[in-house]
Amino acid sequence: MKICFLDAGTLGDDLSLDSFLHFGEVATYSATDPSLIEERASGSDVLVVNKAKLNRLTLGEHPTAKLICLAATGYDNVDLDYCREKGIGVCNVVGYSTNAVTQVTVSMALSLLTHLSEYDSYVKDGSYTESGVANRLSPVYHEIYGKTWGIVGFGNIGRAVARVAEALGCKVLVYKRTPVTDYPCVSFEEICRASDILSLHVPLNDETNNLLDREHIAMLKPSAIVVNVARGAVADEAALADALKEGRIGGLGVDVYSKEPFSKEHPYTAILGCKNLCLTPHMAWGGYETRVRLLDEIMENIHSFYSGGRRSRVD
Repeated sequence: MKICFLDAGTLGDDLSLDSFLHFGEVATYSATDPSLIEERASGSDVLVVNKAKLNRLTLGEHPTAKLICLAATGYDNVDLDYCREKGIGVCNVVGYSTNAVTQVTVSMALSLLTHLSEYDSYVKDGSYTESGVANRLSPVYHEIYGKTWGIVGFGNIGRAVARVAEALGCKVLVYKRTPVTDYPCVSFEEICRASDILSLHVPLNDETNNLLDREHIAMLKPSAIVVNVARGAVADEAALADALKEGRIGGLGVDVYSKEPFSKEHPYTAILGCKNLCLTPHMAWGGYETRVRLLDEIMENIHSFYSGGRRSRVD
């Protein structure tokens, strides 16, 4: 068996892939330009990808792969219809990053609500020393206790965020296509209007693309904090940038972008100087323990496939 990692660089450089050698030959590429995917994938039985787009254009008409293993939960970068036509199995990994993404979601929200970066800068740039005053309470920050935390999407991550939000004393509201019974479920309009913190945890598909659009952003409280750790395209990035710049929302935390990395022409480039902004480079999913768990799950998926099982199949 030959396994090919087409974009292993997205998994970090601190983990060994040697455990995959017991399957056979392993070819590893840090990144692969779309024009090189067909060539590099040729002769491989299993392709492991995180972000690379796999479809007819990139894999061609005569792929050798029998299985595509996604090093991720989302699979919008793989053409499932093409894979079914070619008889290629597709597996994802579910639940591996719940703890890490929850941790980053809550960290972003708390940092923005408390203005931690501004207070940190005030001390580090010498202003605190020069002031001669024992404390500084500007910008004003507010307790999270009693605030309303709106959660859009209620899978493993959304539910975990809800538990933490409750522990912090928040009222939790949920927007979910299929309502749950253990938390209040409301319309998207209501959750936008009511939330002090609004965090996005939905997959990217036709229904969620541009879900948080300009119209719904206009419904947010001027003090609302928006956190997107889902997919960049589930929100109107230009509208969010405008809202932050114009003071129509209180803070913005983002870990995901419609194009990654985003270009100098991206709407967020114009707001990089905003103090109530926290941008991270799509790292929320990638705690060390998370990535170890991810590789273990991928190996289990390969074992299952070649044993006749359908573990984690999405095709």
